[in-house]
Amino acid sequence: MTAHQKIIADKKSAIPDDAAMLRAAVELTKDISAARAVIYWPDCFVSAAVGYVALAAAILVREPWLAVVCGLVAALALYRALLFIHELTHIHKNALPGFRFAWNVAVGIPMLTPSFMYENVHTLHHARTRYGTAEDPEYLPLALMKPWSLPAFVAVAALAPVALLFRSAVLVPLGAIFPPLRTVVWERFSALSINPGFRRRPPEGAFARMVLWQELGASAWALTLLASTQVIGWRPLVIALAVFSLTAVLNQLRTLVAHLWENDGEAMTVTAQYLDSVNVPPPGWLAPLWAPVGLRYHALHHLLPSLPYHSLSEAHRRLSAHLGDGSTYAGAHYGGMMPLLAKIARSTMVRR
Repeated sequence: MTAHQKIIADKKSAIPDDAAMLRAAVELTKDISAARAVIYWPDCFVSAAVGYVALAAAILVREPWLAVVCGLVAALALYRALLFIHELTHIHKNALPGFRFAWNVAVGIPMLTPSFMYENVHTLHHARTRYGTAEDPEYLPLALMKPWSLPAFVAVAALAPVALLFRSAVLVPLGAIFPPLRTVVWERFSALSINPGFRRRPPEGAFARMVLWQELGASAWALTLLASTQVIGWRPLVIALAVFSLTAVLNQLRTLVAHLWENDGEAMTVTAQYLDSVNVPPPGWLAPLWAPVGLRYHALHHLLPSLPYHSLSEAHRRLSAHLGDGSTYAGAHYGGMMPLLAKIARSTMVRR
């Protein structure tokens, strides 16, 4: 552990900004800040295609071991495709024409997680005055909570696919008939958030129109899935839900180690936010599997939220060379998922 990693044990909101690091982050990455369609399109949709083919194989094959292997491949490939929802919240709306629509049709709606569930939500997590506070939809002081909170946090993700199916097939259609229910569903069950106190504001303008067609698509697909059980039985849907459940659990584990979750609820400087976040740089070879689409550089992403995922590795190389091993920048680097899980678990066991 570096000296900067030890800082995080202190009051997070008191950490001042490292002006040299912030300046270097901007100046060293100006030439790699454009999202490249030639990378985004094949990466996302080849991943989705591999995932769906593997899912079909998991449903069709009869050998249990082969079905499990295919299910694992499907979960990892669809996980990668699904996490492009994170990129959609940050790239400029004109950067990749057609990509948002194509992603929703090919990934978001089939997995009952259309992009509106993250857009205009995740950006609140990056707001300077919201991060780590009660107004942050994606933050809980997990490291300061009880030991049982961590397994509960992960276990609830296993139920996410069933909850999403129920939302789109039942709650959204009923909400179209009963406005009070529609309000509750939007405020509490329309965002990919982990803060139970978060209440979402009503959509407006062009975003409201986007929400409408995505909700219609997701509900139509959810009802089709349920209707299909009367024709082909429950086995295909149950297997698909199991694969999506594994994807959700993997994402929840990644979320659990994306930050240190040690903030006391007060607003933080950008540097404090950075040190409360996590980079898992090379040489670890498993990180691209459990933190794909650049999310192994989550702390760096908090320094440069609009930098496309394919540029994060080069940005990390440049900043590491420029700032050095003893810098604040190096203070957010960790060795992998297991050490981070152990760290946060130990933190929950401290009597306060």
